[in-house]
Amino acid sequence: MKKIALFSTLLFLGLAGSQLLPGLAGDHLALAREIIGFLTMVGLSFIMVHVGYEFEIEKSNVRGYAWDYVVAMTTAGFPWLFAVLYFFFVVLAPDARSWEGWKEVTLAGRFAAPTATGILFSMLAAAGLSATWMFRKTRVLVIFDDLDTVLLMLPLKVLMVGLAWQLGVVVVAMVLLLWVAWRWLHRVSLPVSWPWVLGYAAAITAVSEAIYWGTKLVDHRVPIHLEVLLPAFVLGCIMRRPEGTDPHSDDARDGHQDGPESPKEQRVATIVSAAFMVLVGLSMPALFGEVSEKAASTVTGAQAPLSVGVLALHVLALTLLINVGKMFPALCYRREAHWRERLAVALGMCPRGEVGAGIILLSLDYGIGGPVVSVAVLSLALNLLLTPAFVYAVTRLLRKS
Repeated sequence: MKKIALFSTLLFLGLAGSQLLPGLAGDHLALAREIIGFLTMVGLSFIMVHVGYEFEIEKSNVRGYAWDYVVAMTTAGFPWLFAVLYFFFVVLAPDARSWEGWKEVTLAGRFAAPTATGILFSMLAAAGLSATWMFRKTRVLVIFDDLDTVLLMLPLKVLMVGLAWQLGVVVVAMVLLLWVAWRWLHRVSLPVSWPWVLGYAAAITAVSEAIYWGTKLVDHRVPIHLEVLLPAFVLGCIMRRPEGTDPHSDDARDGHQDGPESPKEQRVATIVSAAFMVLVGLSMPALFGEVSEKAASTVTGAQAPLSVGVLALHVLALTLLINVGKMFPALCYRREAHWRERLAVALGMCPRGEVGAGIILLSLDYGIGGPVVSVAVLSLALNLLLTPAFVYAVTRLLRKS
């Protein structure tokens, strides 16, 4: 619970800092934003390496995962769809409801899709639920949920920039990375301690940025932007884990296992995630004041900022909608579990966290701003604050079951 409160507080502090940053940085604002952006992507890479490290799939039972992936697609797709519709028909001004506005909210709304993997697993394990059907099923769905979020970024990029040969390069790179993850899943012996993972994260971010700026010199209109989400995830997937260990077990949490889930590594991971939340907040544009020049060039950024009262109502309504969108698993698995367990799985999918924040950052890279981003980031922060309530509800449901 303390971790959730910490992350939420730091995100709000970062948001406050982002409003003061233009005045503090002055003429060096552009440089400050570049540094903040790079460090934020390093933090996101670090987190995604750990998400990949926790990824599990039985290759002999691939067909058995088909329905799980369909369910996970709904838990990622429905919140996204609800967020997009709400942004377009409620948040956007009538004169902004155009094809361009639709494209921008389609990308910005993707922040609502991914579940907070690390936060959820640590809290459920701490509650002693790691031996339950709900925990095992949620573990599969959450990983597929995050994977679906990463994969859908490609068609969204096509929607934003149109068809171009650069996107063909991105498709080839993504297919190759997915094949590598499948071929060498947890088979490559690589150091997994935090200094190494931080180094991997910095290298992935540096290579991604180098490709972006290099191809921008070739064609400034459509540079190749291979986001760090998939490469970092795949690197975590191929890392070998100690034999017979489970990164989600209670023993790992209690210090009886080495690797990223050991107490020392978890402390560092918490520090990195905390710094990431501050950096996410610092990366945000003005919430109440004048919109930035970059955001003003887009449809969603050209709108006038919302008043505090209206902004609060939008945040509450959007948060309710995207959590309703996570409820589909409660209607599934009727032959496997009681309705309380199925509802517990659905509620377990509700917490949002670092990956959702990363999607907001990628939206900012495309210049999306204005009320849409303000509502999205505050909804993410509110959902973080609600995480203890979700876990408490899950615990009560399973005890009754």
